[in-house]
Amino acid sequence: MQTLEANFDGLVGPTHNYAGLSFGNVASQNNERSVANPKAAARQGLLKMKRLADLGFAQGVLPPQERPSMRLLRELGFGGKDAEAIAKAAKEAPELLAAASSASAMWTANAATVSPSADTPDHRVHFTPANLCSKLHRAIEHEATHRTLGAIFADPAHFAVHDALPGTPALGDEGAANHTRFCSQYGERGVEFFVYGRSEYRRGPEPKRFPARQTFEASRAVAQRHGLAENAMVFAQQSPDVIDAGVFHNDVIAVGNRSTLFCHERAFVDRKSVYDELHAKLAKHGALLDVIEVPDAQVSVADAVTSYLFNSQLLSRADGSQILVVPGECRENPRVAAYLDELAAKRGPIDEVLVFDLRESMKNGGGPACLRLRVVLSDAERAAVLPGVWINDALFTRLDAWVEKHYRDRLAPQDLTDPMLLVESRTALDELTQILGLGSLYDFQR
Repeated sequence: MQTLEANFDGLVGPTHNYAGLSFGNVASQNNERSVANPKAAARQGLLKMKRLADLGFAQGVLPPQERPSMRLLRELGFGGKDAEAIAKAAKEAPELLAAASSASAMWTANAATVSPSADTPDHRVHFTPANLCSKLHRAIEHEATHRTLGAIFADPAHFAVHDALPGTPALGDEGAANHTRFCSQYGERGVEFFVYGRSEYRRGPEPKRFPARQTFEASRAVAQRHGLAENAMVFAQQSPDVIDAGVFHNDVIAVGNRSTLFCHERAFVDRKSVYDELHAKLAKHGALLDVIEVPDAQVSVADAVTSYLFNSQLLSRADGSQILVVPGECRENPRVAAYLDELAAKRGPIDEVLVFDLRESMKNGGGPACLRLRVVLSDAERAAVLPGVWINDALFTRLDAWVEKHYRDRLAPQDLTDPMLLVESRTALDELTQILGLGSLYDFQR
């Protein structure tokens, strides 16, 4: 039986825009109120999915959420018909309309934390949707995420989809963006690595400029919910100074795959202890940790944030060699480009670098790693996944035509006030559920 790691990328939604809603995300704030191109954003994401599928990687797609969220607007007191509620919000609280219209669910690294069946006591794949309670525009996602995951991973014999943790600051959970799994082989028991920015009750160092979004208590609760054994998990604190430099999630400063950890030297508090614990626990599962630590003298934290070097995908080919998938911005930064050339020349654990144009997503602070949720699946589990979500030639062609038909190629902040944007989005999503075989997924379909 073969076990592999599948990537499920978020399909960029029709309301993709730059509202600058994410304090602590440098790119999001720097591009606030610029004009977005939803059609280009969706196509850039689709092309990444297609290319990786063509290279033999298991690649799935997750649908956008309904935006603008009329549920949120009505909960906030904007009544009347849909067009009236949108107009009222636009006039009285445009920041709330922007939050209700965000396409941020495209970054599915924040959708959930996933533990494979090899690590869990009931031998099922466990999903916990992230509550994302640190930001209003993201805190509204988890119910729809639960519904989506429940539709795609519906077989209870193989999958367990939990509710999100309570949405309180003490349990701030940002999903797989702060979680990595290390192992010898995907189908063997591994060590799950949880990175947090602060602890509500243990106290300790915290950032001063930007908020720490992931708490130790949330990470521990997810591990407990998934039934992970003590020798199969490691908790590490993210360095507060890198959070203050714009590293709002661990996947902006580190990425891991199998037994390889690729990270910046300033990623963690007490990094030697972190490496030692990972090494010791991984060794018990028959694997030797390989840390590729990038020196600050070669690539600064600022370079990492602007290029998103570490917000990359680290993928294993069938022969065990690894590919690093990076955004085009890495080639535009001379220090990062030089480092990548040196890395590839070494022919070490990472022997090839693939560059993708994801500029529309990058301008909002989301690179290759932000766009995907990793799910380790056995053959039986893969067969139990909703079949219509796997990217192949036929699905790519249909989705590309769907984007061309329904998406705008220009969306400025003032366009969020257009009530037709809701009509266009619902029309598109209604057709998408038929393409993917998802059934009645959205509130407006029920």
